[in-house]
Formats: sequence, structure tokens, C-alpha cells
Amino acid sequence: METLERLDIKYLKGVGPVRSELLARELGIKSYLDLLYYFPFRYIDRSTIHRISDITGEMPYIQLRGRFITFNTQGEGARRRLHALFSDGTGTIEVVWFNRVKSIMESYQKGVDYILFGKPTEFKGHYSIAHPEIDKPSPQGQPSGLVGVYTLTEKMRNRGFTTRTFHKIIASLLAAPPVQNIGETLPASLRERLGLMPLTEALVNVHTPSGVEALQQARRRLKFEELYFLQLNILKYIKGRNAQLPGHVFSRVGDLFNGFYQNHLQFPLTGAQKRVIKEIRHHMGTGRQMNRLLQGDVGSGKTIVAFLTMLLAVDNGYQACLMAPTEILATQHYESISEMARGIGLRVELLTGSTSKRRRDTIHEGLRNGEVKILIGTHALIEDVVQFANLGLAVIDEKHRFGVAQRAKLWKKNLVPPHVLVMTATPIPRTLAMTVYGDLDVSIIDELPPGRKPVTTVLRYEDNHESVYHFIGQELRKGRQCYIVYPLIEENEKLDLLALEQGFEIVKETFPHDHVAMVHGRMKPAENDHQMDLFASGKAHILVATTVIEVGVNVPNASVMVIENAERFGLSQLHQLRGRVGRGADQSYCILMSRHELTKDTRHRLEVMTATNDGFVIAEEDMKLRGPGDMEGTMQSGTPFNLKIANLATDGMLLQTARDEAQALLEADFELATPDGQLVARQLRFLFHRQTNWGLIS
Repeated sequence: METLERLDIKYLKGVGPVRSELLARELGIKSYLDLLYYFPFRYIDRSTIHRISDITGEMPYIQLRGRFITFNTQGEGARRRLHALFSDGTGTIEVVWFNRVKSIMESYQKGVDYILFGKPTEFKGHYSIAHPEIDKPSPQGQPSGLVGVYTLTEKMRNRGFTTRTFHKIIASLLAAPPVQNIGETLPASLRERLGLMPLTEALVNVHTPSGVEALQQARRRLKFEELYFLQLNILKYIKGRNAQLPGHVFSRVGDLFNGFYQNHLQFPLTGAQKRVIKEIRHHMGTGRQMNRLLQGDVGSGKTIVAFLTMLLAVDNGYQACLMAPTEILATQHYESISEMARGIGLRVELLTGSTSKRRRDTIHEGLRNGEVKILIGTHALIEDVVQFANLGLAVIDEKHRFGVAQRAKLWKKNLVPPHVLVMTATPIPRTLAMTVYGDLDVSIIDELPPGRKPVTTVLRYEDNHESVYHFIGQELRKGRQCYIVYPLIEENEKLDLLALEQGFEIVKETFPHDHVAMVHGRMKPAENDHQMDLFASGKAHILVATTVIEVGVNVPNASVMVIENAERFGLSQLHQLRGRVGRGADQSYCILMSRHELTKDTRHRLEVMTATNDGFVIAEEDMKLRGPGDMEGTMQSGTPFNLKIANLATDGMLLQTARDEAQALLEADFELATPDGQLVARQLRFLFHRQTNWGLIS
């Protein structure tokens, strides 16, 4: 692998300096290894010739055999394009080229047989193919077998770099001696046990499959290898961290915990909450530093679990802190936790960017002398000036909104790193949790508190506004409150703000006797806070907002959430927004407003929302629709990996197998000192040698 990484792609037959520069700039392909691991994103059966008369709107890429009847150009200069009519005797189809017009006109003639390959598109009942691949029929007959399709950028296509060009370069690569002599990366015993194809054979078949079965086996081998080394890296770090890092021992369940649990709990804990607290108590009593992810849907009661965990820390002579991503959310946590702490005489403080210098100095002194037992705040907590007497627990809310390096600063707050509890209201699919959060222990609250009614979710269309407003009026007359949310996307910011402001005026006109507040991210923070306070206090009955209310507002009296242009939101975001209602005992409603014309995926997304309130079901569907790479990116987890062939949405069983095999190897040979271990260790070092070790950080 090292040899292939060092071989510059420009020296490969068919590439050269110009194409190598294009490959590097557009696809990040610089070496033989980069090209070898740049896999096709789909495969097409080139053995089938379709008839033009059989073309339908649902067809993917197709192959036709026939002749050009006419060629003509339209437009001038940069707008010049070439139109041709292609016939196979059963019908005709238009073929269009938007660039390289002169060279194409010189390349093809009327009345000559060609094989044409491309994707048909329909416009007003007529089909056309833009920029097809064109070949002369082979003397041996039509092409056969599966052919890989590679992602190419528009700039590459404009420079004449086609899929066929890519195939020729791949053929040169696979024939090169360094590739033919590539070493094995997995032990023979492991390959035999799982029936995995040898590496060289897999790489050849993933690019140039000899058949469907060979392609499936090749992809399985390469997917397994990718997931295996990823899990091996994570598990090795976990075991190393557990061996290296001692943790504070919380051996007591003391007066504060027991006093609050017995005398001040407003509602009995759910079975899930009790189970999670038991898991946390056990972990913090082992002497091993805890890094735990606490997953729970919106409203499942994570805050009370975090507070009881803080009481365990204080009972054992330590301080605790909670870090939230926004001042609004930090203030909300402070209000609920200080209210709970009041009954047991515990000093809780709030530290944010808005805290005055005088107040800040008092808090700093209380932290240093140990009088402040619980500190709640934003990024202000990780400033060097914030020093604790003895920090034993750090709770982090909404993990994906903090970078790993920021969280690492919390570790410096004590000689022995504090236990870390990371809370997220974004349910994470199991396969993603095993990779993105693979270095954390996971606890899940999968049960809503008693008395909570599931939110009723319905889909309505633009022409249903009158009936929706009528329904809102009925709820307002019952004394309830309502959110109306608009999208605000950077690319359409001006248009979106205009739509929001127009919507605000319409709502005010429709409900003249109700106070309507408005918040969005372009308002001054003080004005935003004032408007939110009006709604939270009940003085405002309707809040017109952008997604700034996704996290940070808890108004139990709000029973209606209207989401305008719901088709423009992702599934997880819709679910987070819906979580703003349904927090009281009353029945709550989420109304998704959409236009009538929707793509298949968008309609499916909205139907999923109306069918279930289960955040984990929604997270799985979201990953299938968006792809794990996109989801992982939103979490800023700091886990450095880029899957080239495996898919966390569809390869869950293979991921579990890979993790089990990695676990078994490390249990038998943690130092990777045996011959099999050394083989694996070489590849592990090669794959991860450039990466920062965030494995020791939550």
C-alpha cells in the first residue's frame, strides 16, 4: 500500500501531467492508491440493447443501436449547441451536446451504425439524451457484462474526460505490476472463516466485474475490510484509554442524592431512566474514567438523569458542570436545575458571555473555594480563567454542536480528568453510533414520562391555510399557544426572510386579538431573547420563527407547531422542531405545510413524519435518505474517517461482524504481536498514521 501511495498518477499510461492535475483538483486523486480506491458508484449492464419505442420516463442509463438521421446547430458562441436525431427503426430520439460541438460534428456521420449510451430525459412527451457515450459496434458483437460508472465533475466532462476515459485509465492501472503484486491486508484464517475474496481479486472485480456474483463478493470483501480497520482503530483506543486513564471513584450514594430522590422528585422516574442511572453509577464506581453518550428523544427526561448524576458527584466531594451550545439553552438548564437544587440547599451558578464582570468574579471565587457545586454555562466554561476546586463530572448537552478540541479543554480542569456525560436529543442510528461515537459507552432513554401524549402529525398543502388557521384559532381559545416555523436557508436568505416577514404580517391580520411574536437569526440577540421571553411567559400567543427555536425553548403550554415549506427540511430537523410541542399534558399537534408537487423522496420523508413519533425510526430513515456521510458531518464528532465503499445505512450486519472480529483479535492479541497481528498492525498504521488521536476524548 505504501508503494502505491508513493506512485504519482501522472506516470500511469493514459494520464500524463494535464490529466493528473485535473484528477487531483477535481477528485483528490494523486497516486495509484487513490485511483485504485476510487470505486464506481453504480454498475450498468452493457449487454442489453433497448429499443427507442420501449423507452419510459422511469429508465436509468440505457443503450441504443442505430444511426444519426440529422445534425444541426443552434445558438452562437458560448450558447452554441448541437442537436441530432437518432433512429433505430422503432422510433427516434433527440441527442444534444452543449460543448465540444465542432469536434463532435467531425467525429460522427449520418447513416453509420453506432452504439449510443446515456440517460433519457422526458420533456413534453419527447425523450432526449444529453452528452451520450458513443461507440461503433464491435466486430465480435455487442458489449457484454457489467460496467462501472464513476462520479465525474462537470469540469472534467467539459475537458473531454468521459467515463470511457476513466475506464481506459483503470485498465492501465489494473495491468500495472505494483497493483498486480499488492500485498494482502487480512489474515488468511479470517478470510477463510468469513469466505472473503483475496484483496487483489476484489479490487479487480470491483472495477471490472467478471459477473454479478464476483462483484457482490468483491464489494463484500472491501466493505468488510474498511469497517474492520475502522472498528479495530476505535476499539484499540478504547482499551488503551481504559488502561491509561484513571477516573474519580464515586463510591457513595449520599444525602443529596437520596434526599432529592425521596422528597423532591415531581414525577416518578421511568424504567428507562432508572436503568440509565444504574449504568452511570456502576461506571463511576469502577475507578475508570467515564465517557458516556446519553441518547434520549426530546422530552424523555435526560435533564433529571444529568442532575441526579451531578448529585452523585457532589455527594462524593466533587463539583459538576453542564455545558450547553447556546445562552438560551444554558439559561433554561440553569432555571430548571437551580429550581431542583433549591430544595436541597445546593449552590448552582450560570456563566455565559453575558455574565457581568462583578458576577463573574464572584462565581470564579466560588468555584476555586468549592462553594459553587454546579456550574452551568456555554463555551465560557472552557476558558482558562475558569478554575474548579475539584471538578468530577462534565455534562455536555447537544454534543454535535461542540468541536472535539473544545471539549478536550474540559479535561485540563482537573489533574484526574472528570467523568464525561454527553447528552443528545438527536437519536443516532445504531450503526452510526458504533462508528461516529464508537469510543463512548452508550445509554439510551427509550421511554417517555407517564402522561405524555404522542404528538399528532398531519400533512397539509398550501391551499389548506384557511382551515389550518381556523384550527389554530380553536387551540388559542382553549388558552394554548402556537409556533409557526419558516425555513431560512443561506442560499435563499433574502427570499426566505421576505417570506417570513410576509407570513408574520398575514398571521397578525388573521389573529388581530392575539399577540404575535417573531424571532429569527438575523435579529439582534437582545431582541430575539425579548421576543422569546414574551412567548415563554405566555404574553405572546403565537411565535413566528425560523429554526432558532429548534433547540432551547421549553413552553409546555404550546400545543401546535406549524412548519411552513416542510419539504425543505430534513427528517431529523423536522423531528427536532416537533419536539418543541407535546411537553405538557394536553394533546399537541404538528402540521406540516407543503406544496403539492413533491419528489418521491420528499413525499416519503413527510409520510415518515406523519407515521411515527419514534426518533430512532426517524433517524434510521434519515440516514437511508441522506446517507451516513452527510449525517456524520452534521455532528462534528471528530471521528476522522471517510468511507469509500461501505454504507452505514445498509451494511449494519457487516459492521457488527467487523466489530466482533476486531474485538476478538484484540482480546487474543492486544499488542498485535503475532504474525496475523503484525499483518493487521501494518495496515492499521498505514490507514491511521496521519490522524490526530481524538480517541481519548469524548
